[in-house]
Amino acid sequence: MEIEKKFLVEKLPKGLDKYEKWEIEQAYLCGNPTVRIRKKNDEYILTYKSKKGMEKLIREAQARVCNEVELPLTKTAYEHLLEKHDDNIVKKTRYIIPLDEKHKIELDVFAGKLKGLVMAEVEFESPEDAKAFKAPKWFGEDVTPDDRYSNRRLSKLEKYDLKD
Repeated sequence: MEIEKKFLVEKLPKGLDKYEKWEIEQAYLCGNPTVRIRKKNDEYILTYKSKKGMEKLIREAQARVCNEVELPLTKTAYEHLLEKHDDNIVKKTRYIIPLDEKHKIELDVFAGKLKGLVMAEVEFESPEDAKAFKAPKWFGEDVTPDDRYSNRRLSKLEKYDLKD
């Protein structure tokens, strides 16, 4: 199960070069349930996500909650599936920033058609953990409940322009 919150970020924190970084490209094969393929540096992953049966937990956690399964892919399988993707490929650099003993920030700096968008995600162990979370001051608006900021929806955009 995945429990997360998402925030817009207006200004990048200093010292990003000292954190672990992943170059990510991801594409979607299906929207509901979500079936995604991802290249993360030299790793290839197939992900299945479904919110079916998660409605109560979503309300309790005030977060995005879904069942999630990740499976490894070979580069050949990834490239084969990539030919079948819907909409646009999402490209981003993800920085892994330690926050405290339980949490880390996944800071996504988008590229390509989504250039200019920066989001921070934090994953949680439980709905209670998510509900109690206090965002760092450098985080912007909490866009967790706004489906326009799901990567699946972002893949449909021809350019980043969600602020209007």
